[in-house]
Amino acid sequence: MKVLFLSADEFEDLELIYPLHRLKEEGHEVYVASFKRGRIIGKHGYSVNVDITFEEVNPDGFDALVLPGGKAPERVRLNDDAVRITKKMFEDGKPVASICHGPQILISAGVLKGRRGTSTITIRDDVINAGAEWLDKEVVVDGNWVSSRHPGDLYAWMREFVKLLR
Repeated sequence: MKVLFLSADEFEDLELIYPLHRLKEEGHEVYVASFKRGRIIGKHGYSVNVDITFEEVNPDGFDALVLPGGKAPERVRLNDDAVRITKKMFEDGKPVASICHGPQILISAGVLKGRRGTSTITIRDDVINAGAEWLDKEVVVDGNWVSSRHPGDLYAWMREFVKLLR
């Protein structure tokens, strides 16, 4: 499967790098999309290569989506192409994984009404105001959406996401 990550500078290092390698380990092709090609740098100094820009992404060419947290989602959600990609993939029922601040992109895509999920507690009210039921659990699976709260939940988040991809 082809899995797309949407991110930008100041991503939470573990929340992008861990699933990137975990999904490669499972044999999936992974692609990182951002505002421009090159490298993006995480909050703690780790960097990853950007394979494709938001503008270049055709969501029909990907099977699943990952939305890591950190400060990056605040900027990513302001990009019309990133929001379009997220909305299309979510509404098409493709597996979508979000963690920490990642749901901010889902909120901007307008896809959370009537769903159940989690996030970092600092955006709990935003998730609720977007129409979702917020749960304080390490991982919540609601149909095609797998969500977790923070880096301490990475193992549960990827365990459940990998199940959806199988």
